[in-house]
Amino acid sequence: MVMFKAAFVREWRLLARQKADWLNPLMFFLIVLTLFPLGIGAKPNLLAEIAPGIIWIAALLSVLLGAERLFKDDFRQGVLEQLVAAEQPLLAYVLAKIVSSWCSTALPLLLMSPLIALLLGLDSAAWLAVLLTLLLGTPLLNLLAALGAALTLSADKGGILLALLILPLYIPLLIFASAAVDQASLGLDYSGQLAVLSAMLCLALALVPLAVLKALKLNVG
Repeated sequence: MVMFKAAFVREWRLLARQKADWLNPLMFFLIVLTLFPLGIGAKPNLLAEIAPGIIWIAALLSVLLGAERLFKDDFRQGVLEQLVAAEQPLLAYVLAKIVSSWCSTALPLLLMSPLIALLLGLDSAAWLAVLLTLLLGTPLLNLLAALGAALTLSADKGGILLALLILPLYIPLLIFASAAVDQASLGLDYSGQLAVLSAMLCLALALVPLAVLKALKLNVG
């Protein structure tokens, strides 16, 4: 717990100094959501129909935008090597990285969900579905992004390789999250989609941090 707290506080201090690390994904997300209404024009029905796909594609791309640097700086500066050599609880460090990444990239998306609904012409039921799916889905986005970042840590062109590894894993999340918002916009029950998202998140929470830990040790060793 002490290691987690220390690593989490360190991450927030780094984010306060390097504002581009969390501002760039957020600005990218806003730009994508703004361009779609401008490109489609005065077609609110069409915009509301494709809104779920727009939201989730923008969300996963914005998370991927900063994923490569999640462990890269610590790897280059020797921080990871020191943690492994000192036999520090590396799992707490991994969890702190993932949680701070979610807070800096995904939490702002949740806070901006009313603006998202306004831009894309979603009603209150669809907005609630967007909020719930983002709440369940964005931690999964960050977990898988952390796994990709750990696997490609020592690669020269890690960003491209990371995208190739992780994007296929995002497809089930994209399908069920978009389907939930679609169901909500039609006034239908979407609890089944939320249950699937919850199950996917629980499975990822149990397995992905351990996989990230093993990948980091392999790259550092």
